[in-house]
Amino acid sequence: MHKPTTRRSFLHTAGLASTALALESAAQPQEKPIQGFEKTPTDPNFSKGWKPISDRRIRVGIVGYGVCQFGAAFSFQDHPNVEVVAVSDLFPERCAGLAKVCRCPKTYPSLEELAKDDRIEAVFVATDAPSHARHCLEVLKHGKHVASAVPAIFGSLEEAEQLFEAVKKSGLKYMMFETSCFHADLYAMREIYNAGGLGKLVYSEGEYYHYMEEPIPSFKEWRVGLPPQWYPTHSNAYCLGVNGGSFTEVSCTGMASLLKHLQPENNRYQNPFGTEIALFRTSEGGMSRMAVSWDTPGDGGERGRIRGQRGSFYGKYEGLEKKLPNTKRPPLPPNVEAGGHGGSHGYLMNEFVTAILQDRKPLVDIALALNMTVAGIVAHQSALKDGEWMKIPQYRL
Repeated sequence: MHKPTTRRSFLHTAGLASTALALESAAQPQEKPIQGFEKTPTDPNFSKGWKPISDRRIRVGIVGYGVCQFGAAFSFQDHPNVEVVAVSDLFPERCAGLAKVCRCPKTYPSLEELAKDDRIEAVFVATDAPSHARHCLEVLKHGKHVASAVPAIFGSLEEAEQLFEAVKKSGLKYMMFETSCFHADLYAMREIYNAGGLGKLVYSEGEYYHYMEEPIPSFKEWRVGLPPQWYPTHSNAYCLGVNGGSFTEVSCTGMASLLKHLQPENNRYQNPFGTEIALFRTSEGGMSRMAVSWDTPGDGGERGRIRGQRGSFYGKYEGLEKKLPNTKRPPLPPNVEAGGHGGSHGYLMNEFVTAILQDRKPLVDIALALNMTVAGIVAHQSALKDGEWMKIPQYRL
């Protein structure tokens, strides 16, 4: 019998260049959006039925406006319960751009300076992935709620432990903005699971395919040679974002890449893999296969499927439950668009804001965020050892 170890046992071408699209009419060169940032069509009735839960406005600071311009992508500036009071980016022109989009006159030259502002109650960290944990720790140190883009931590089990303890000690809200958790299909899976329509998950699959012939430009080139399973949450959510559980063990294998930046001698991580496929054992006793790939051309994106003891979901529900819950995503406030990554951006932001207003646990809290992220770190360790089965630290609040 396999027993999970405790956490303490472990101290698309990216498309940023303009691409000429041949249109039948007078053609104009257009910039191909970064995968995931394609704008989801807005339902004209997206706010129908929305009701405010408070008239309070949370004072928010936003940090990060790099190549993905993530700081403004989640519509904090459009939420009726939010006042964006300050923004920051290390590059002055980017900082000015973020301030303009967020309609915020106050700027700071760094997150460290912004975090000292006593007016701010919560901070959204949209900085480079290697800095997420350090920046969230800094925000928590100054007594503010914090949300972060993915992943929660970057390749370090020690940082995972530090962040977990800091969030617990602070009593503040922490949320990781995992986009797959508010994809329409995963939202439906979670609602059906919580209603008992799936039972325990026997098997699940998640896939994150993002072909990068050349890596997306990034701060200090952190994306060059990035181990696939260090960025695992878009796929892992197709199990853990449904049942709220964890992965307890993993065997992962990787395949050498033809791409130059994924040759071990050409990246800081000495990573030889462009694709890593992980087989996990889950906290419910089931199995899960999770794939992350940077070097396989073709259809990309995040997707998944699940099979449970009482039913399955792949595009639609098939199972024993006859009375299903409402699986349509709830309305958003007026002017808050669903946004990119499968129309998840606005929902993630709204979840964080309402969790603060209602003083409740956000959907992707620190335990779930680390269970999603740390599993990938251990998976990469397994791949470097030719698929050796390895225990995964567990996080529970």
